[in-house]
Amino acid sequence: LMRVGELAKAVGKTVRAMHLYEELGLLEPRARSEGGFRLYGPEAIDRIHWIVKLQAIGFTLAEIQGFVGDFQKAGSGREATARVRALFAEKQTQIRQQIIQLQVIENDLVEALSYLDSCQTCTDDYAPTACGDCDHHGHHKGEAPPLFAGLSRRAEDEAKDKDKAKAFDVPVTVLYREGNN
Repeated sequence: LMRVGELAKAVGKTVRAMHLYEELGLLEPRARSEGGFRLYGPEAIDRIHWIVKLQAIGFTLAEIQGFVGDFQKAGSGREATARVRALFAEKQTQIRQQIIQLQVIENDLVEALSYLDSCQTCTDDYAPTACGDCDHHGHHKGEAPPLFAGLSRRAEDEAKDKDKAKAFDVPVTVLYREGNN
């Protein structure tokens, strides 16, 4: 059996994280030593890897705690698995939406990188503020990709036009999740 420090080291987490998992009911020591130290078996490593995977999927510790509790309190296996299935299906929908948003962002980056690649042959005769409104190297005046156009004062002035301003409106969900350890 492992003490909490050994377990934390084995999974790359802090001792505090181990205590938090225990406080939340996500991790239970198998036993206690004569000195009162928590002792964990190898199954604790699997449990922590499971928690980490759920966090990577996007579940917060509070959500994990909630569905672990619901699972344990369910009246039947069918009820327990139905609840977990609903949560997983909802998370899958959220992830698919994030993938779509990330694909839009990736396309914007590809467009900006392609534009910027053609700029590498440019001479040093132009001010940086002219780059977003460039008509050299196959570029057309006022048609810089939105991600790059924002760097140019001229492009920002042109963005006041409603159609151009809409090009900057990309719905992006914040991918940061609070409460994850």
